[in-house]
Amino acid sequence: MTAEPFLILGADRPSRWLITCDHATNRVPACVGGGSLGIAPADMERHIAYDIGAAGVTRRLAERLDAPAILSDFSRLVIDPNRGEDDPTLVMKLYDSTLIPVNRQVDAAEVERRLQAFHRPYHDALESLAARRSDTVICAVHSFTPRLVGRAERPWHVGVLYSHRDPRLALSLLARLRAEGDLCVGENEPYGGHLDGDSIDRHALTPGRPNVLVEIRHDLIRSADGQIAWANRLAPILEAALAGADL
Repeated sequence: MTAEPFLILGADRPSRWLITCDHATNRVPACVGGGSLGIAPADMERHIAYDIGAAGVTRRLAERLDAPAILSDFSRLVIDPNRGEDDPTLVMKLYDSTLIPVNRQVDAAEVERRLQAFHRPYHDALESLAARRSDTVICAVHSFTPRLVGRAERPWHVGVLYSHRDPRLALSLLARLRAEGDLCVGENEPYGGHLDGDSIDRHALTPGRPNVLVEIRHDLIRSADGQIAWANRLAPILEAALAGADL
């Protein structure tokens, strides 16, 4: 692998915000399975491979906030940058009823190789951006599928995820999103907001940086127009939430 496994946008932008996108792409580098994980192309376009629409929202949101952004450049099925190195779901072998053939025989040596090639460089770059100023605020952008296989439809338009260790910004954001009136807002939905070793734990909670994770239902941001609309809507709300949290 010769290219960096991440993309940084606006490294010199002055805002204290840092926008992150852990699951920006479905790319499988050639050094992993010859560029294929052995699943159908249609499955690589599903949420199991990446957070659909999240990269576009991240780009536009960072522009609106005049903030730097970092986006992964490898599929979470290669190795998940939003998991700690000791997490059993770091390299998924089965995801939402789909087997990942190339990952089925992954051993400790291959996990270590992927950590060195993708996971650690991404986190090193993220931490360098976060450390550029002492008052950095992290907003992680994710998307979620409207429905997992065999499960009920998810009603939320957007979810705000946070840890009990630092709910300040998230609670301020929740109040403002709920005040919009036309949104079904999930609080630590569709997932719980605390996971030891994940990106927020590592780069925000442990060093004491204010933070929030935003999950947008991906059918709302699959198109470029939807991505722009959501970023434009979220930017002033995030700014108001930060001011209201007095951080």
